[in-house]
Amino acid sequence: MLPERLSTDLTSLAEDQERLSVVIEMTIAADGAVAASDIYRAVVRNRAKLAYDSVAAWLLGTGPAPARAASVSGMEQQLRIQDGTAQALKRVRREQGALGLSTIEARAVYDGGVLADLKPDEDNRAKELIEYFMIAANAVVAQYLERRGSASLRRVLRKPERWGRIVELARGLGDRLPAAPDARALSAFLVRRQQAAPAQFPDLSVSIVKLLGAGEYVLKRPGQPAEGHFGLAVDDYTHATAPNRRFPDLITQRLLKGALAGRSASYSDEELLSLAARCTEQEGNAAKVERQVRKCAAAMLLESRIGQQFDALVTGASEKGVWVRIRQPVAEGRLVKGFEGLDVGDALRVQLTHTDVEHGYIDFVRAR
Repeated sequence: MLPERLSTDLTSLAEDQERLSVVIEMTIAADGAVAASDIYRAVVRNRAKLAYDSVAAWLLGTGPAPARAASVSGMEQQLRIQDGTAQALKRVRREQGALGLSTIEARAVYDGGVLADLKPDEDNRAKELIEYFMIAANAVVAQYLERRGSASLRRVLRKPERWGRIVELARGLGDRLPAAPDARALSAFLVRRQQAAPAQFPDLSVSIVKLLGAGEYVLKRPGQPAEGHFGLAVDDYTHATAPNRRFPDLITQRLLKGALAGRSASYSDEELLSLAARCTEQEGNAAKVERQVRKCAAAMLLESRIGQQFDALVTGASEKGVWVRIRQPVAEGRLVKGFEGLDVGDALRVQLTHTDVEHGYIDFVRAR
């Protein structure tokens, strides 16, 4: 988002470089509750640049300690402490109703510069470490701005309009959910399904994500009731941890720095209201571009497999059409024939009939 010198250098936590930062300090109790917090500006130095996959393998005991972590005194112990703390935060979030979903995003695999495959980019223990710290930090920032009497840009996910379909999916799996949207009940259901059928859980997760709908940005005035985030089961939530790649976080950082300095807000309420709508719109536009790129890549991989059949899952169903996803390779396309009566979450067998790499079109028909 930012100019390259900022995004890849001055605002990036490059190894062994001092960087101006906003620190969100949290005291996490043994039971995973955030017992205290503070926010302040500081100069920080990143002692080791690490990668998710190698750290996750080490944390789970399936790989050696990353060389850079092993070379810094105390780093391994610090990572173990952080991992344990993140897992405690995770337990609290799940108890409060946060949804534990495991969606599969396609990751391009190249061989000699040529696209060879699209493989799932799956979650792991190291990604969870960062994820749960960021969730806690974003909540702390939202609460800090509220205490300082500052308006804020909140990230909300409303109660799902298609809750009835989620109830139907649960019933089809021999489980029950209440008639009205209930995050705790849905969270418990997801835990049960992940334990009972881990191989099928990513497909269920995709269906739930589609039915939950999209998040959005809204203006939160001091003292005004918070709308909350249904998926995270939190009332106070903002986006503040990625100001070098996401504009809402940059807005929040400006508000935060003003509050820290005791200055008036950087934006008026009217400006924040307009920015919230604009950020939501642009997030949707960016997601469309990302989907288009993935579709073009998938169409390229599948163009030689016309006529083949695949197991598929319905990921979208509306007046505009029905869309399905296959898993090998991870790809989504339109069901152009045999879509009558299908809804999100239905499993079926499909046959590939057409691809268009330039436009990213992938067409399937229902296999008989």
